Amino acid sequence: MITTCSHALPHGITLSCRITGEKGRPVLMFLHGFPEAAFVWDGLLEHFARPENGGFRCVAPNLRGFEHSSAPQDAAAYRPKHLVQDIAALIALEGGHLECLVAHDWGGAVAWNLAASQPALMNKLAIINSPHPGTFLRELQNSPAQQAASAYMNFLIRPDAEALLAEDDFRRLWAFFTQMGAAEGPHAWLTEAVKAQYRDLWRQGLTGPCNYYRASPLRPPRPGAPHHDPAAAAVTIPREMLEVHLPTLVLWALDDTALPPALLEGLGDYVPQMDLRRIEGATHWIVHEQPALVAAHLQQFLR
Repeated sequence: MITTCSHALPHGITLSCRITGEKGRPVLMFLHGFPEAAFVWDGLLEHFARPENGGFRCVAPNLRGFEHSSAPQDAAAYRPKHLVQDIAALIALEGGHLECLVAHDWGGAVAWNLAASQPALMNKLAIINSPHPGTFLRELQNSPAQQAASAYMNFLIRPDAEALLAEDDFRRLWAFFTQMGAAEGPHAWLTEAVKAQYRDLWRQGLTGPCNYYRASPLRPPRPGAPHHDPAAAAVTIPREMLEVHLPTLVLWALDDTALPPALLEGLGDYVPQMDLRRIEGATHWIVHEQPALVAAHLQQFLR
């Protein structure tokens, strides 16, 4: 059974969490992305808490800015160091060590950073369609295809982005689900019940979610942008912040139009213990589309 609770972190942030499994068991932590929330992991939380699947304690926080977690208004509060601090503090409250950190989309951005900077906090890392900062920066700087695929980021940093996203029953947000992949077929998961969950989430506020994009320079250049906003063109990342020396599963749905497979090229150079699995016929929303397949890959990786 999934329980919900709020964890107050020592630095003044509170994260609302969804949890299954007994305290004291090995911990799996699941980090969601945009424009989602912790509930996207419910099926996996229940699966991995069962004794026959490992009997793990499973914790899925809502990242800062989402659902009932703290939502600072200042975009600077969403810089990577703050997001990483949140998850490191949450791990400390959950016993100080994870069996595996599992993450998708923006959650993956946090997870890549945490695994590179504090690898002692976990035994393993599992990434689902979330670009490694090294290959993402390379593609944003050099690939017109990636720049075009990521152009939506420059919409989300607009000062009126929240109001525009909320228009017409969140028309633009539904389009993220229906247009970021194959044109037909995979959207059967977007039922009225799931839509109701998302409406409840988005009505709680969109400033926090948009602030992830406002705080990050990993965006394509904008035509006519001011000189003080060069986006990814001005970014360099030290090599030691990019290397992940942990067993790492990378699940990559190949029909993800925002994150083309070119992002996988050279990834093994940063992640020498990588287990890369390409998934045909799935989009960015693979956790929704094929939860049983995701669970099976994770189960095999955790053995």
